[in-house]
Amino acid sequence: MAWWVIGLRMLLAVSVGCVIGVERERKNRPAGMRTHVLVCVGAAMIALMDCLNADRAFAYNLLGQAEDMRNTGVAISVGRMSAQVVSGIGFLGAGTIFIAQKKIAGLTTAASLWASACLGLAAGMGYYLLVILGCGLVMGTLTVMQRVVHVNQIKNLEVKYVHRQVTQPLLASYFEEKGVRVMDVNFHMEVVDGRNVYTNLYTIDLPNHTAYRDVIVHLSENENILGVRTRNV
Repeated sequence: MAWWVIGLRMLLAVSVGCVIGVERERKNRPAGMRTHVLVCVGAAMIALMDCLNADRAFAYNLLGQAEDMRNTGVAISVGRMSAQVVSGIGFLGAGTIFIAQKKIAGLTTAASLWASACLGLAAGMGYYLLVILGCGLVMGTLTVMQRVVHVNQIKNLEVKYVHRQVTQPLLASYFEEKGVRVMDVNFHMEVVDGRNVYTNLYTIDLPNHTAYRDVIVHLSENENILGVRTRNV
């Protein structure tokens, strides 16, 4: 394998890792540009070693045939080291996943690291078109898909209000009008400054055309509602 081919593949791995890493860096994710570049370059090096080992074994067999017309029988398992990259990258991805306030974060970054490793392997093995196409699909998934395909999560909506006899029917009417599915409701009442303050904790599922921020804005405009906020289930 020519030196410029090795250089081209390594450069492609750096470029792909940099492109994906910059997107994660902009969103202040646990693994940024340097991490993605290192993962992609390391995977490319492993893939290149697999390719070089295969070339070396092939050349050695040809040399043996030329010298004594007999096959030397040298055989290697191509792809064994590359397979360890795909499985071994899991420990690095697991390090980017954390749980805070019953919320799991970092899964997308872990997946992008794994994808970077796969792209690095493809770059090291010389599948240039596959690398370019794969990088485009990864970037499209990270940047465009979330804007095009909006999926509402099931969340808890906490609403604090006064004048229960008036406000509670208003909430029920609003949810029905917007097509909000109320899955569960918890009630709480306390006395604040001599008046009854009620807290409803709704577990709701919104239709895709309605955003949680719109629900919060609309409900908070009512003078009887003292506060509205969302929580992850």
